Amino acid sequence: MIVLALETSCDETSWSVLQVSNHQLFIKALTISSQTKLHARWGGVVPELAARRHNEIIIPLLRQTLNQAQLQPPAIDLIAVTAGPGLITALRVGVETARALAATWGKPLLGVNHINGHLVSPFLNKNHWPLANLSSTWPAIALVASGGHTELYLMTKLNRTKLLGKTLDDAAGEAFDKVAKMINLPYPGGPRVAKLASQGNRQAFNFPRPMIKHKNCNFSFAGLKTAVLYTLPKIKKLNHQTKANLCAAFEQAVVDVLVYKTLKAAQEYKARTVIVAGGVSANQHLRNTLTAVISEQLPTTQLLLPDLKFTGDNAAMIALAGAAQVNFKKSPRLINNWKKLQPNANWELWN
Repeated sequence: MIVLALETSCDETSWSVLQVSNHQLFIKALTISSQTKLHARWGGVVPELAARRHNEIIIPLLRQTLNQAQLQPPAIDLIAVTAGPGLITALRVGVETARALAATWGKPLLGVNHINGHLVSPFLNKNHWPLANLSSTWPAIALVASGGHTELYLMTKLNRTKLLGKTLDDAAGEAFDKVAKMINLPYPGGPRVAKLASQGNRQAFNFPRPMIKHKNCNFSFAGLKTAVLYTLPKIKKLNHQTKANLCAAFEQAVVDVLVYKTLKAAQEYKARTVIVAGGVSANQHLRNTLTAVISEQLPTTQLLLPDLKFTGDNAAMIALAGAAQVNFKKSPRLINNWKKLQPNANWELWN
């Protein structure tokens, strides 16, 4: 089937055309328009500005996507759009655009949960896609770590998930961004913290590992962020190397918690696969640590990570999640879904 997908949950406008079946996957087109420069002067995403920029770029980007895919509307089998969670101003632009296209072209329309998109993102790699249909891949423990979410799921197939635990306060990516602001790093802060961390001493500061010994699968990063905040006034000279040491020690604390909780869940549920996705999955130290620890402690468990280009928000993952939701078959029952589909900023995957 051929899926046209749209992602506008935050500050990336993205379209994708995906040709997919149970056995084959081909990304015919993927376009992403980032708003990073637009929001940099404010130190974070401004919802009204994000929505305005989505409105400006969404149709020109659609034309570019269809041209890249060499696709005409009659060939589309499904339109998939992120319906939540996210910024309501941004989501509404995407959903209303998808509704208009579905009504005009007479196409099935499906609202997709943004987190479900991240969960399937590792399978966008052509080498990984065949694994989705193998019983030896499941069950899997999946960690989604991003600026707005840190959650652990048990997956028994591509589109069947059960929440095991989530952050009780700040998400991991959110903590990275807040620490970046504390030491005056420019937006976006998370990648800059990681870059500095690679130059620092990870033992320079002894930061806490919140909830690491708790028996449940929940997370908490607010206390770690606060520990960094309370440490800063004690530093006499916050030069480049001290910042690097601070970032390295902070990053190590986050990685320790994420890895420990993920492996603990993998052992408890006898997972055959560990999946890690979301923006924080681009963190190289997290990737390296997971690879080493799983190889040592769970040698029969495979680790699936998304390609770096699929760690951020993108429409290809929404297309794949949508296709999986309809079991890779045309869905005539969704043709009139444009009449009722609405965005839900608080749509959590376990609801």
